[in-house]
Amino acid sequence: MQPYTPEFAGKNLKAQTESIVIGKTSYRAVITEKPAYVLEKSPDGETRYPMIHVLGGKNIYYFLTALEKGHLQVLPVSFDINRKQWFDTAASSVRHFPNRPDEALHWKNRAYTFNTSCYGCHVSQLVRNYDIETDSYHTEWKEPGINCETCHGSAEDHVKTSLEAAAAGEEVKETKLKTVTQSRGFTAHQVNTACSVCHAKMVALTPEFEPGEDFFQHYDLVTLEHLDFYPDGRDLGENYTYTAWKMSPCVKADQLDCLYCHTSSGRYRFKGDKANDACVPCHEDKGQDLPLHSHHTPETGVTECVQCHMPKTEFGRMIRSDHSMRPPMPSATLKYKSPNACNLCHKDREAAWADQQVRQWHKDDYQEETLEIASWVDDARENRWGQLDDILTYLQSKDRDEIFANSLVRLLRDCPDEKKWPVMIKRLQNDPSPLIRSSAADGLQGYLNEQSLVPLLKATQDPYRLVRMRAAATLASVPVEQVPSTYRQSFVKSVDDYKACLMARPDDALAHYNLGNLYQSQGLHEKAIDSFKISWKLREDFTPAYVNASMAYNAQGKNGQAVQCLKNAIKYDSKSAAAHLNLALLYGEMGQYANAEKEFQKTFELDPHSAVAAYNLGVLLGPKNTDAAIGWIQKAYGLNPSNSKYAYTLAYYYAQQDRMQDVVEILQPLADSKIDDSRVYIMLVKAYIEMGQIQRAIEVCENAVEVFRRDEQTRSVFQSYIQQLTGR
Repeated sequence: MQPYTPEFAGKNLKAQTESIVIGKTSYRAVITEKPAYVLEKSPDGETRYPMIHVLGGKNIYYFLTALEKGHLQVLPVSFDINRKQWFDTAASSVRHFPNRPDEALHWKNRAYTFNTSCYGCHVSQLVRNYDIETDSYHTEWKEPGINCETCHGSAEDHVKTSLEAAAAGEEVKETKLKTVTQSRGFTAHQVNTACSVCHAKMVALTPEFEPGEDFFQHYDLVTLEHLDFYPDGRDLGENYTYTAWKMSPCVKADQLDCLYCHTSSGRYRFKGDKANDACVPCHEDKGQDLPLHSHHTPETGVTECVQCHMPKTEFGRMIRSDHSMRPPMPSATLKYKSPNACNLCHKDREAAWADQQVRQWHKDDYQEETLEIASWVDDARENRWGQLDDILTYLQSKDRDEIFANSLVRLLRDCPDEKKWPVMIKRLQNDPSPLIRSSAADGLQGYLNEQSLVPLLKATQDPYRLVRMRAAATLASVPVEQVPSTYRQSFVKSVDDYKACLMARPDDALAHYNLGNLYQSQGLHEKAIDSFKISWKLREDFTPAYVNASMAYNAQGKNGQAVQCLKNAIKYDSKSAAAHLNLALLYGEMGQYANAEKEFQKTFELDPHSAVAAYNLGVLLGPKNTDAAIGWIQKAYGLNPSNSKYAYTLAYYYAQQDRMQDVVEILQPLADSKIDDSRVYIMLVKAYIEMGQIQRAIEVCENAVEVFRRDEQTRSVFQSYIQQLTGR
């Protein structure tokens, strides 16, 4: 970060001769006038935005202007240092997916507001000074750029010691200064954490971080559940290094730190003929004959370890190195279009050629394990759970990768299979990673019962703030009086601390959305609505806030407001399956069945994995078209065969058609799993009786008696069946 000056422009920029057109508006940087500005021409007229700050310097120069209420906004045109050309700022950061369009945000969107989105990574000791009532900033910082205190902590004691010694006429001894200067003696983990604060795609839990503290005391980390990563963990969007870094085999030993390869200012220590000195000391066997290891002679230009193990890719015109340090995996390119080092050099060759080469060079299939786990991530993203058993086994293995495992735990939130719950609870209780424990706690939302309650309450005493906060969010709906006295104090404190964490960034729409969810879980619907309103005030197009506000209004019996919230959500995102689904459910509750049917159809069109939409379509169509109803309920059951409601309803329709064998095939597995849905056992008993298989009917009843042994009324029903069937 630096002030924009004519001297800077003369030294670093070239004139923008052609305007950049975005929609019906054009933009051009005018750097020859004082002050310099970006000229906006639209159908409404012309506006000049002064260029007052410059951000960047390695690949890009971004420019900031001051909008009303102290908002510092990244201007819509930026300068590519490598290509010496001006470009559209927002369009450069759009990722392109094969299954949906992704349009650039408007340059005035809060994602490009420096005060909100850039944290303190471009200036030192930043204070936002945000006023939530007026949505205004009076942001200040001590120095542009990164100063010593950012990495070493406060220099107050250091300066005080020096001044006291000088005043007394004493020599300032180095040994004395060491006691007051932080970072000396840091472990590799502490060094990496100090760097990761600016080099991680993360969520802040606190407003302050002191060098030497742990990352997960102050931040949550985004992993491969996010589409900014390819399923194999390579970077797609801008991920700021730390997630990939934690996947590196070199880092997992907890000995390598950022300052081994980089100076404290980020410059690379190993260059030219010393480039491989970064790797060879630990990999002597490879260093003895690099051409043999790399299968490239020096004449090819491939002479550095990082060319294959840390290849450079570009996103948003920024060039970054892959810090996972893994070998090239062309098979991931074939399957997921993930980049690999071979084809980054051999652009004239196909990934299949590169894959063939590495398979000839290596007898062992080193790609296999990563590709298998990537397939689980890819399937889970698409709600395909055919490999669930493999996923659950992997999560419990000792050699699981922390980032892959955490990604899968987070993705399991959308898995409808009940088999996941014991594994989630074990991860919460036993996983050595605070990141995974926190994700497991978060994933247990919707499964508060006697199996999960105590593990979650114990998690409110976890040494890591991240785990405590995620447990608090999951437990928030539990009344204090129902919490055992052993955990009551930590429970109350963790919930209060969670609220404070959410307000660590009061200018963040997501924080107010999560606060609204907390209030909603506590039954405080009016407070929840207030928080959701702040969320969409900060980000007008934030559809989840509208969707959840509709639920709060519905809980108050204000369905008119609930419908309007969902219509607003659809206005901003017509492809929001969640908005259409909730609107469909709401219409159904209001008796507007034609509208409900239309919205359920739209939901399933947008999300073919929505078992809820398919099931409800079946129920709605049942009275007028039995065949269509069965078709939809079959889809719901196929998507979630462990859901007893779907299974029972489908079995009910089959029974109406005298398809008793189909009834048995659907319901018997649920009975074998000892599901606590009495309707399943009753229909199964009747099916066996209809088929003349009395002994099987008795066995089902005996099973049910055991399942409902604590429910006297239900148990007596099946005991009565047994007496009738045995003639006693």
